[in-house]
Amino acid sequence: MTAQTAEQRDLTAIIGLEVHVQLETATKIFCGCSTDAEADEEPNTRTCPVCLGLPGALPVLNEGAVEAAVKVGKALDSEIPEETRFHRKNYYYPDLPKNFQITQYDAPICDGGELEISVDGERRTVRIERAHLEEDPGSLTHAGGSIDTAEYTLVNYNRAGTPLMEIVTAPDFRGADEARAFLAKLEEVLEYLGVFDATRDGSLRVDANLSIVDAEEVDAEGGVSEDVLEEANRTEVKNISSHKGAEKALAYEETRQKNAIQRGREVEQETRHWDEARGITVSMRSKEAEKDYRYFREADLPPLRVSDWKDKIDIPELPEARRERFREEFGLGAETASKLTSTKQVADFYERVATEFDPGLAATWVADNLLGELHYRDMEITDVEDRLDEFAHLIELVDEDEITVKNAEEIVLRRMLDEELAPEEIVEAEGLGKTGEDVVATSVEEAIEENPDAVEDYDAGEEGALNFLVGQVMQKTEGSADPGTVNELLREELAE
Repeated sequence: MTAQTAEQRDLTAIIGLEVHVQLETATKIFCGCSTDAEADEEPNTRTCPVCLGLPGALPVLNEGAVEAAVKVGKALDSEIPEETRFHRKNYYYPDLPKNFQITQYDAPICDGGELEISVDGERRTVRIERAHLEEDPGSLTHAGGSIDTAEYTLVNYNRAGTPLMEIVTAPDFRGADEARAFLAKLEEVLEYLGVFDATRDGSLRVDANLSIVDAEEVDAEGGVSEDVLEEANRTEVKNISSHKGAEKALAYEETRQKNAIQRGREVEQETRHWDEARGITVSMRSKEAEKDYRYFREADLPPLRVSDWKDKIDIPELPEARRERFREEFGLGAETASKLTSTKQVADFYERVATEFDPGLAATWVADNLLGELHYRDMEITDVEDRLDEFAHLIELVDEDEITVKNAEEIVLRRMLDEELAPEEIVEAEGLGKTGEDVVATSVEEAIEENPDAVEDYDAGEEGALNFLVGQVMQKTEGSADPGTVNELLREELAE
């Protein structure tokens, strides 16, 4: 590409993603080593001759990984070919013990596809070029600094051989925010499929390819010709490990390249590392071409044929479809339906509660109260999934007027989360059972007698005086009266 002259130009970013997703299987993709990483496990202990690439060790394909890949392909509307093959991708890197990676080259298990995203209220379709199976390399720990400043680097092969699916998009993104929206939507779909665990370290990693072109080269549908893309030097940004990280890395890289072009400098085609701590990308090496990897057929694995069983693999209702069903079946608004389908566990719990209680009451309790309190404590619904029966019982206590909504929200729910107590234990310990009608009526009469000034203000049209009297009654009943009932009784007494 010729040097770009220094002038103010209207420039646009062209971004494509390569998303590496660890598939949730019990064992690695080509051996029987466990994928269950313990928090305190010793490095290089969850290994065997196969995942260490020792001479003579032969790979055996994990059927569970193939089934997970087929589910992903179906969810992304990909074509799943009758036959697919594995290849060796040759390159030297310290976390790749064999000096080649078993992957798929010209016959991926998923061909094409799409995923719809929403950015600022606008819906867009992102094209998927391919998705293929491969093995994960090991992991590196850079001691004393980042990749370019570390004193030395340690390698851990415990992760080597974990089933990995690489999902490659078309260059359909025009900004970092779109890339982040795509990753969030993709992760949501993968979790619904049950093939992905976002809590696993390194479970989702992103390489992003970014080019800068003149805005006039982008057509009305956001497309760019192959010739324009070929001419624009592409930078690959590696080692991105989160949605937020992807947005930050791409925003930085877009700014860096645009500034270079505006100053008349040429953007080099290279691979850059995203340094999360410093919030910058740093040059790693010149960008490899496809020929550099010297792909050739993996002789130790026969062709993979899934035609006999791919149609038997079912996928669950996906989040977008479930969102729409919740709106139609339970009469929920778009925002509430979105909250209640944020994860499959949340959706499953809400649907169970909505079949036992009023769907609106269930939505308020799950979407606002429970999720709100969990978020405040930096918890997920999976942290309390073994106690969901207790939370359903709390909603039952409210629904049957055994306790007030206020006490349920502000006392019982919070103590349930903080102290892991059952709701009935808290109700009994705090004396939160609803006060009888006679006691409430007596408390209303006393509040009116003891506060003549507030009564006079209410008669003068000051609604705030009524709230004061409600507070007095609630104080007398120690919060066990229903505020709505108290309000109604006060109005009746004051009208006489």
